[in-house]
Amino acid sequence: MAQAVKDFLRAAGLPLETDPNLQRTPTRVAEVWMTEFLDGYALTPEEAIGAMYPAPPESAGEMVVVTDLRFHSMCPHHLMPYEGRAHLAYVPGKHVVGFGRLGSLLNCFAHRLILQEDLARCVAGAMARVLDSPATACILEAKQACLRLRSGEQRDAVTHVEAYEGRLRKEGSLRRELWARLGALK
Repeated sequence: MAQAVKDFLRAAGLPLETDPNLQRTPTRVAEVWMTEFLDGYALTPEEAIGAMYPAPPESAGEMVVVTDLRFHSMCPHHLMPYEGRAHLAYVPGKHVVGFGRLGSLLNCFAHRLILQEDLARCVAGAMARVLDSPATACILEAKQACLRLRSGEQRDAVTHVEAYEGRLRKEGSLRRELWARLGALK
């Protein structure tokens, strides 16, 4: 990967050998891509979730909501970053999971080359499947560098994407309850 970055910079006509700021750039770029933008490919959703715990019987049907999880990802179309906040929700089936594990699940997919729309669908789907949850949601708001930087008129644009599985997809009343909770937190 470092060699490919070096070739890219040379093809752009940059003075790699004479500019001290560029001499280690290929190695630095390869390292950050492997540890911050592509490391999600090395992790399965099951590994990201980790240990699960029996759901308390008295919590049947109650929603778990975690808001304002920070994330960053990379757009596969232009290889430009986007970053934002995620709000995740699930209704426990037989299991619950530590709240921090939901952030790990988000990063499992966010640290891949993935569209924001696909990121939301993958996270909601994985929560439904791995947690055996009857209702899940992933709501993302992000600042897309490819939209904000490439067009001067759109530098303030924020994108919003939602994905629902199970009862949250089918039942408007449950979705309204989720949005009421999210609105109450603002």
